Amino acid sequence: MKKQNILNLIRYHVERNENAFRNEAIGIARYFDSIGDDQLAEYIMSMIAQANQYVPQGSDFESDYLKQVDTRNLAPLNLPTAISEDIKGVINAIRHNIGINKFMFEGMPGTGKTEAVKQIARLSDKSLFSVNFDNLIDSKLGQTNKNISKVFNEINSLPYPGNVIILFDEIDVIALDRISSNDVREMGRVTSTILRELDRLSDLNKEIVIIATTNLFKNFDKALIRRFDATINFNRYTKEDLIEIAESYLNSFIKNFKGVSKDVRLFKKILNTADELPYPGELKNLIKTSLAFSDTEYEYDYLRRLYSRLINNLDDITINQLSDQGFTVREIEKLKGESKSSVARKINKED
Repeated sequence: MKKQNILNLIRYHVERNENAFRNEAIGIARYFDSIGDDQLAEYIMSMIAQANQYVPQGSDFESDYLKQVDTRNLAPLNLPTAISEDIKGVINAIRHNIGINKFMFEGMPGTGKTEAVKQIARLSDKSLFSVNFDNLIDSKLGQTNKNISKVFNEINSLPYPGNVIILFDEIDVIALDRISSNDVREMGRVTSTILRELDRLSDLNKEIVIIATTNLFKNFDKALIRRFDATINFNRYTKEDLIEIAESYLNSFIKNFKGVSKDVRLFKKILNTADELPYPGELKNLIKTSLAFSDTEYEYDYLRRLYSRLINNLDDITINQLSDQGFTVREIEKLKGESKSSVARKINKED
């Protein structure tokens, strides 16, 4: 061991570079082991293991390509039963540690792919690192290839690999179909680099869990898909699922708005009347903005806004049309802001 090793430890501690600090400490332990002082080597390694059974949540560890994601204080994730069961299967596979460790989550934006990865990390008691594509993608595609190799080198060098999950969020940014007519040759080479590095990762480190998400699964190279042990489809929401999720959003948000009256029955009737409902990410924003932008002078204005966003501009809909859609006199009164007697007179009469 040299003086430089001690200086490195101090510098890495001051810089809060936990990854480099651990690597330096491990190198020192190996040195003592090589000169026959196995007791000191074991002591150093045991101290590292006790202090760092996993990379602590909220630590300052970062690199050019890997950024730690805080998975504390996550809100409950509403997923359909079919998807929830698959997520439980992923967690079980990770816990059994039998080499099933690469997963692809595919689906439309707002279906909960990234949030599901966070929940998996939390429930598995693992630290989550996301690949920073801002630093990975270079205007010179040849450099992008080199950066991909660098990020996989960092992944393979992580201490305690069994305690981390690596997230490639929206991996389609760098992994398009190599033979697609819409793809350039250089991007095909990028995909080939990813294939090679995933194979190398499987050979070198079978403990690290890789989860990739994509909105463009149908454009993926088939060879890349085969590198993943399982693919989970996040598009499996029924209308009933979305209405149940929407109600949970309403219950969560409405308590923050004074002067707003909750009418769950009318809320759900509007959702049922809509021809199609957006996925949870967009649905959440739709409900939140309907409440936030509502007229404070009218307690049901958020429902008017919700109807206009999901079905049609309420100003263009007649009372008779609302009645034909199955809304009661009282519900039409709330949506139109007219008196009950006025609504009743207009129903089944010409406007």
